[in-house]
Amino acid sequence: MTSDRSNLDPRSVVRRQEAPQTVTRPLVTPLSPSVVFRAEDADALDAVYEGRAAGFSYAREGHPNASLLADKLAWMEGLDVGQGETGVMTASGMAAVSAVVLGLLKAGDHIVAGNQLYGRVLRLLTQDLPRLGVEATLVDASDARAAAAAVRPETKLLLVEVVANPTLRVADVKGLAKLARERGLLFVVDNTFTTPRGFRPFEHGADVVLHSVTKLLAGHSDATLGFVAARDPQHRKALYDTVVTWGLNASPFDCWLAERGLNTFDLRFERAQSNAEALAGHLRGLKGVKRVLYPGEDDHPDRDLARDLLQGNNSHMVSFELETDRAGVNRFLRAAKNIAFAPTLGDVATTVSHPPSSSHRALSEAERLKLGIGEGFIRVSVGIEDIDLLKREFAAAVAAV
Repeated sequence: MTSDRSNLDPRSVVRRQEAPQTVTRPLVTPLSPSVVFRAEDADALDAVYEGRAAGFSYAREGHPNASLLADKLAWMEGLDVGQGETGVMTASGMAAVSAVVLGLLKAGDHIVAGNQLYGRVLRLLTQDLPRLGVEATLVDASDARAAAAAVRPETKLLLVEVVANPTLRVADVKGLAKLARERGLLFVVDNTFTTPRGFRPFEHGADVVLHSVTKLLAGHSDATLGFVAARDPQHRKALYDTVVTWGLNASPFDCWLAERGLNTFDLRFERAQSNAEALAGHLRGLKGVKRVLYPGEDDHPDRDLARDLLQGNNSHMVSFELETDRAGVNRFLRAAKNIAFAPTLGDVATTVSHPPSSSHRALSEAERLKLGIGEGFIRVSVGIEDIDLLKREFAAAVAAV
């Protein structure tokens, strides 16, 4: 291949050169790690900033890999990307949550939130936001009446997870959406566990949807990312401005990895969910297992909600409780030596976590027990391995307790 290099002065190789212009294009999305983007002149830069021309200026304000991934995720959530309905990538799932509260609330506002949320979100709501003048009341998200009773005149936002971490409780999304409409609240839904493949919150009244893309969407435990999108253009702009101003932006490399992971998302989702349903049934028959939580099953406390909302897409997550103490939990974890003990979820391989020592360690024992998280509580992120292998390994690990 040849290209014009007539402007290349060998005495100035330190200067940046543009990529050769060719009639072919790469099949794989190029990784663009550039921090800054060149413009022809000041007028061209004005056109980019004013939205009259497509382009980028500074990576904190956007870059090709983030833009491409955000559009794909917005499309998966049912937004009309062609009409500008997209989202913004963030550095993590927590960054997405932070963008919502920093961008859409002010001092004096109040949040009603599910009490079955990721541990760091609970900390943000109960310990960090009060310092900024924002208060939160935690309620059972499966009970819209409890949420309604918690609404105050200063309440501005309702925040829930569709399927909660780690107890797999199911929110009454339809009832909460109705409440939000009637009271003029912003309805914010974390769709991480369910993913757009299992549930689309915008179709059920959500104003804002967010994800920890780190999990099943990216799917390989090698990218830390979040995503947040809003229906209303003013909310979209507020979220984008917050991400840029507070430096919550995502790295090009992680966006590139996650976009690659999406190529196999549907296949991974189906296999992991099928495995999870089979593993839940297997765990119920093991001696030493006190209870098993899997949405949609007859013994799940939110069975009817799960069946109505999820339509059989009951998640790739399974939680169960061992009849044991911390020592017994450690015996289980050591015996499950081929299953990674890791405080994450959504990997291609199955992982287990222990919420009392990881995601919910900041809560007191009494607070954890109130949520139904005893010392023997185990959360399983089910992967795409052979299900018979998983059954044998879990049976052996439970027997070791």
